[in-house]
Amino acid sequence: MNILLHVCCAPCAMYPVEVLKKEGHKFAALFYDPNIHLYSEYLKRKGEVEKHAKKESYNIVPADYEVEKYFQYITDNEDPKYRCPVCWWLRLEKTARAAIENGFEAFTTTLLGSPYQDHEVIKKICEDIAAKTGLKFYYKDFRVGFKEGQKKAKAEGYYLQNYCGCIFSEKEKIEKKKKA
Repeated sequence: MNILLHVCCAPCAMYPVEVLKKEGHKFAALFYDPNIHLYSEYLKRKGEVEKHAKKESYNIVPADYEVEKYFQYITDNEDPKYRCPVCWWLRLEKTARAAIENGFEAFTTTLLGSPYQDHEVIKKICEDIAAKTGLKFYYKDFRVGFKEGQKKAKAEGYYLQNYCGCIFSEKEKIEKKKKA
């Protein structure tokens, strides 16, 4: 299958890329993460994805950093139970459009590998987008390889961030650290 993989960061891409290769899929990645704050953080994560893509020999479909669009969509939705699904939808809908524009037959996301994200909500968003676009949604529970991917990323010297990426998740991380 020809799949466009939405990638949120290099460490989270480690296991899904390995799976797609082992299964013999043709694939490329889309690093589309307008939620990431600061811009320097975005550039650091983008650079790590590019480094991983070069090492593992896969292409990246270009996408712009549309932070304005992110803030437009999450206005009045700062609570994580509302903010995160809106953010996932924004990124996955862009992935589906990029897949169609670039001739892919399916899409998936590394977000399906994170034990910190709501897996079922992400899966449902992908299924809804697939139904609306006519694209196939390649579903795989990548969480089984999350720790393995993180361990590999650390061993290979990749940057491992400690928050999702948005300004709100960074604030939540700092506040949680203060309380501890």
